[in-house]
Amino acid sequence: MQRIQLGHGSGGRQMQDLIKGLFQPEFEISELNDSAVLMLYEFCAPKNDFKLAFTTDSYVVSPIFFPGGNIGNLAINGTVNDLAVVGAVPKYISVGFIIEEGFLIDDLKKIVSAMSSAAKKAGVKIVVGDTKVTEKGKADGIFINTSGIGFIPKSIGFGSNLIMPGDKIIVSGLIGNHGIAVMSERHRLSFEPVVLSDTAPLNGLVQKMLQYHSFIRIMRDPTRGGISSALNEIAISSGLQLIIYEDLIPYSGEVKGACELLGIDVLDVANEGILLAIVSPHTVEPILEIMRSVDIGLNSTVIGEVGFKNQNFDGIVMIKTSIGGTRIVSMPYGEQLPRIC
Repeated sequence: MQRIQLGHGSGGRQMQDLIKGLFQPEFEISELNDSAVLMLYEFCAPKNDFKLAFTTDSYVVSPIFFPGGNIGNLAINGTVNDLAVVGAVPKYISVGFIIEEGFLIDDLKKIVSAMSSAAKKAGVKIVVGDTKVTEKGKADGIFINTSGIGFIPKSIGFGSNLIMPGDKIIVSGLIGNHGIAVMSERHRLSFEPVVLSDTAPLNGLVQKMLQYHSFIRIMRDPTRGGISSALNEIAISSGLQLIIYEDLIPYSGEVKGACELLGIDVLDVANEGILLAIVSPHTVEPILEIMRSVDIGLNSTVIGEVGFKNQNFDGIVMIKTSIGGTRIVSMPYGEQLPRIC
């Protein structure tokens, strides 16, 4: 008899199998994006000049406090970013708390204060919420659920169907910081300097990029499963080959050392303040210039490009290694980094 495993929440292959095999057909979900993009014609006048974006997420990170953040600002930023990468202006957020009996009020105050600060920084309002308390031993401290609503100008639309061979793949900064920050705190690993989570809102960066929205094919927030999961999802949905270059992938020496110590691939490590985008080659330089004008996008860089359909695979991610070889970048299967978000 099959049972749910940790890997079913990892963002990798097991999670994709669960979503596509169980949830998607039962719920009749047509597209698997960070946020659902909804037309309002059913209940509003057809002259509306915007679309509605809606997203929801749950946060079970362990430990709940980690270098650079905590479960509170992680929850707000994660929801804001899921809305931002579909081109939406995030507006309203709901918050649900599941708190274990005996949880320290002082810790709850820190979390709530972090959520308030993150919401103000992102320019969103927390407008509704719910609180439940479980018996001691039933919730591992605190879990948080957030849902968010944003609005997308009708002229903006992204999708894997827009991707073409020759398009460029961009990341907005150093990858792997969030996953390594959480792992280091969980396992009491010391790095100098300390690796801080990159948790941050991306909506300000995205809004600047949207002046070139006609040349942006798709954007993703590569959280669970990291860059490898996000790229594989895009490759599979587009049917095209994505090619990245090992020497171009930006990450710090501390993250590299941690990955080598832990035996994990930096491409699989979660991020919480990094944007992945595929854009037209004709406007990649002005888009990069805009991204680098924002603090969170200072290290934006091209890491690869889109190739043609592969005759042997329906959508595949390849990496050109620093020693001149080529290998397939597979979507992570199991749970390498439990309780990252």
